[in-house]
Amino acid sequence: MKIAVVGATGMVGQIMLKVLEERNFPVTELIPVASEKSIGKKITFKGNEFEIVSMQDALDRKPEIAMFSAGGTTSLEFAPKFAAVGTIVIDNSSAWRMVADKKLIVPEINAHVLTKEDKIIANPNCSTIQLVMVLHPLNQKYDVKRVIVSTYQSVTGTGKNAVDQLNAEVIGNKDVAKVYPYEIFKNALPQCDVFAEDDYTKEEIKLMTEPKKILGDDTFNITATAVRVPVQGGHSESVNIEFENDFDLDEVKAILAETPGVTVLDDVKNNIYPMPLYSEGKDEVFVGRIRKDLSQPKTLNLWIVADNLRKGAATNAVQIAEYLYHNKLV
Repeated sequence: MKIAVVGATGMVGQIMLKVLEERNFPVTELIPVASEKSIGKKITFKGNEFEIVSMQDALDRKPEIAMFSAGGTTSLEFAPKFAAVGTIVIDNSSAWRMVADKKLIVPEINAHVLTKEDKIIANPNCSTIQLVMVLHPLNQKYDVKRVIVSTYQSVTGTGKNAVDQLNAEVIGNKDVAKVYPYEIFKNALPQCDVFAEDDYTKEEIKLMTEPKKILGDDTFNITATAVRVPVQGGHSESVNIEFENDFDLDEVKAILAETPGVTVLDDVKNNIYPMPLYSEGKDEVFVGRIRKDLSQPKTLNLWIVADNLRKGAATNAVQIAEYLYHNKLV
């Protein structure tokens, strides 16, 4: 099983390698790919050294799976080339997510739609993944009518330079190169990604469109506000869900507790609730502060937290690869 990791030196790429090793994915040959400045450098995987190669070298080796985390431009150019030689591409960028004939996959929810014909598979947006992990079981039971989601997103979602900016500002160095238009330390930026039409950011648009495709349900409405906060451990989301059918809180908590990949942390008397502080390095999606919306019927408030580099990106991609492998689709 030849596996290429494209963007192997980036934050998500490094976590992909870590998760592949942790989960003991059957890699017989690792093909790490990065930018030209990194070609020839070595990375360590399962105790062995592997040399970083160019995109063309990786393409020539015809890996069974190529896991992309190198941005949309790279994916648009090279994913079809890998697919043409028989490689299955699992792409972490936004390039293919809303393309009609490309599958957008969260394995716990919709991996069953994958076939051998799917050569380019999209990995959803990090904020979307943790949201739909909770929405899916509740939608099946109570039928979601409307969702309002406000995010509090880690700087790790922007990449290493954003983490460097935050860490520099923490120690008082304001001369660091700014990834954001303002300081991030002691601040909250209501701008994750660039602004698009109607004054929504691209991040907000992803949150408003991707869940419908993943759930295979376009009957509910969803709106979003995405905010970047000076945090490194993971993304948080305040979510308000209006259902068509009424619900019982104890039943909601039981449904979520029984959902694979979801952990309920909801004991406010003992100050137990999800936080990025505890989600970092973990693969679960944590949910808490589960309570009825007192302003209108059939409506639920909850708080969702997950490590955006793991389940929000790398782990979800590896889980897709695992599904392909175990179901003999690769």
